[in-house]
Amino acid sequence: MISSHYGEFAALLTALFWTITALAFEKATKTVGSIAVNIIRLVLGFLFLGLLTYVQRGMFLPLDATQYAWFWLMLSGFVGLMIGDLFLFASYPIIGARIAMLMMTLAPPLAAILGLLILDEKMSSNSIIGMLLVMAGIAMVIWSRPESNKKMKLNFPIKGLIFAFMGAVGQAGGLVLSKLGMQDYDPFAATQIRIIAAMFGFIILISIMGRWKNVLNALKNRNAITNISIGSFFGPFLGVSFSLVAIKYTSTGIASTLMSIVPVLIILPSVVIFKQKVSIKEIIGAVISVIGVSLFFI
Repeated sequence: MISSHYGEFAALLTALFWTITALAFEKATKTVGSIAVNIIRLVLGFLFLGLLTYVQRGMFLPLDATQYAWFWLMLSGFVGLMIGDLFLFASYPIIGARIAMLMMTLAPPLAAILGLLILDEKMSSNSIIGMLLVMAGIAMVIWSRPESNKKMKLNFPIKGLIFAFMGAVGQAGGLVLSKLGMQDYDPFAATQIRIIAAMFGFIILISIMGRWKNVLNALKNRNAITNISIGSFFGPFLGVSFSLVAIKYTSTGIASTLMSIVPVLIILPSVVIFKQKVSIKEIIGAVISVIGVSLFFI
């Protein structure tokens, strides 16, 4: 029975790995800041993927990629893993990984819109309904109307929500650009190219901002390095690997739906680890958003 559902189990494990990653990076960013966490986790992710591709393909570096692939995948890495994750990680200390991951459910609808504009892809009626459900679920969580005041108010800082939204925009843009560049190329090597671009982007940013001292201090912080290592291992390495296993052994729709349940999975550890208070309305909103994401793949 289990052997016939490799893909489904791999997809569930992927969602679990990404949940662990988000929680680990939230703890790290609260300790040493988002920029230091970003550059360190990219270096670790690059090394993990390099070792994997060396075993898998006999190459530590993606030297067999075409110039076309390098261009679009580098651009994808800059947009998604550099700009997108810069904003996403900056949102963690402000609104927490739980709400940030909920905001990231906007990535599939945003990717669908960008795919429509850039790749001339079509949007089905299910996708449009899914987009509305995602937005409704998020609105249910982030907005409230106090009994004493008829005006709606945000439950979380607007700065953190904007940062998380920009993270979703970056991820969506990165996905569309990846599709342009990867084509039939090895997904792991393609991810490594994206990471290389993001590393160069952060090296330039850190140099301009004069933040190398912060990075060195982060490397000396044992707790931060432990959390960054955990996040890097379960994210760029195991998360990417198992997501590909999931797509190989089950349909893309089923795999994508199961992998999108991170906003629901992250609720319990957020309560236990960070002592966050979660209302029934927030749980329902997260479930609605996940249902909305699933409609994109039906």
